[in-house]
Amino acid sequence: MAIGRRVVALCSAAALVCSGTLLAQQVKKLSDAQRREVQEIVKIIDSAAAAATAPNDLSLTWAREDVLKAQGNQEYVPFTVMIDPSKVSGNNVTIYWRVVSKTAKPAVAAAPATPPAPARTDEDRKAPPKPEYAYEDISTAALQSKNGPYPISRSFAVAPGAYEVTVVVKEPTPQKQQKNAPPLKMSVLKQNVDVPDLWNGELNTSTVFLAQRIDPLPAPLTPQQQAERPYALGTMEIVPVVDTKFTKKSELSTLVLIYNVKTDATNKPDVTVEYNFYTKQGAGEKFFNKTNPQSLNAQTLPPQFDFAAGHQLQSGQAVPLASFPEGDYRLEIKITDKLAAKSLTRNVNFTVVGG
Repeated sequence: MAIGRRVVALCSAAALVCSGTLLAQQVKKLSDAQRREVQEIVKIIDSAAAAATAPNDLSLTWAREDVLKAQGNQEYVPFTVMIDPSKVSGNNVTIYWRVVSKTAKPAVAAAPATPPAPARTDEDRKAPPKPEYAYEDISTAALQSKNGPYPISRSFAVAPGAYEVTVVVKEPTPQKQQKNAPPLKMSVLKQNVDVPDLWNGELNTSTVFLAQRIDPLPAPLTPQQQAERPYALGTMEIVPVVDTKFTKKSELSTLVLIYNVKTDATNKPDVTVEYNFYTKQGAGEKFFNKTNPQSLNAQTLPPQFDFAAGHQLQSGQAVPLASFPEGDYRLEIKITDKLAAKSLTRNVNFTVVGG
C-alpha cells in the first residue's frame, strides 16, 4: 500500500541563469572597503596555510553543497556553511570563497594574433603574478539571529571537475581601527568538492534537494539577490534542510531536476519517477513502503512545456512522516526514461526521531 504524500507542484521554470561574475573580473567594481577586506583575507589564508591549524573563532563548518546545470556547459554549485552567531560581535560578517581546480593544468598561451603588448615596465616586473582561480567572490552576510548554528549560503559556477573550496568568514574590518580593540574573529575552512558533468548527454539529475519548504517567487531574482539567495531557481526558492533528522510531525520534502531525457515529436519526454522507502536494520535494510509513481509526459505536463524554451523537468513530493517508526531510512528515487529505455537511481538517507 502506498503511503500518503503531497506532490510538489511541477513548474516550468526557465533554465537557471548563473549571473555571478568572478571577482577577478570585477575588481574595479569593488568598494575601497571590499578591497581592504580582500587584502586582509589573502593574508589570513596565507597565514593559515603556513600554520599547523587554521583559525576557527566562529565555529565554521561545511553543511552541504548541491549541483545543477548552469549556462555554457558549466555546473552551478550552491553551498551552505554554518557559523556560531553568538561569537560574532556585531550583526554582519564578511564571507569570501575561492575555488581552485585540483586537476586543471596551466593553459599554454597561443601565438598572438594581434601586435604584441608594450614592453613591461620595471614596476610591472616587480609585481607578483596575479593568481587565477576557477571562481572567487566576496560579500557581506547579515545575521538575522544569534541563536544556534546559523547557515550562510553562497554559490559558484565551474566546469565539471575536482575542486578545493576555501571559505573565510570574519568580522568586518572597521574603517578606523580603535586602539586596544580585540582582534577580529575569523574562521578559515577548506572543503573538497567533486562537480559531476551534467552536460554529457546521458540521463542525469541534479542533487536531490531536501527542503524545509519551497516558496513561489513572483519573478526571478536580480543578480544581486541571486548571489545572496543561491537556492532561488527561476520562479521558486528552495529553503534546504541542513540536518537530515526529522520528527514524526514533519514531512520529507524532496525536489530533483531531471536532465538529458529523450523527447518525442512534440518535444515532450516520457519519464516515470518511483519513490521507494527502506528501513535500515543493522547491516541490512528492509522495504518499508512507497508512494504512487509519478508520470512526466505529454498528458501530465503543462501544454506549454518545451525544453527548447528552457523549461526544466523536475519531480518532487512531500511525504508525512507520522506513519514512520523512529529509525534510519533510505529513500530510493528511480527515474526511468521510457523513450530512451534508460533508468538511474538516487538515494537519500534520513532519520526519523520522536517529538
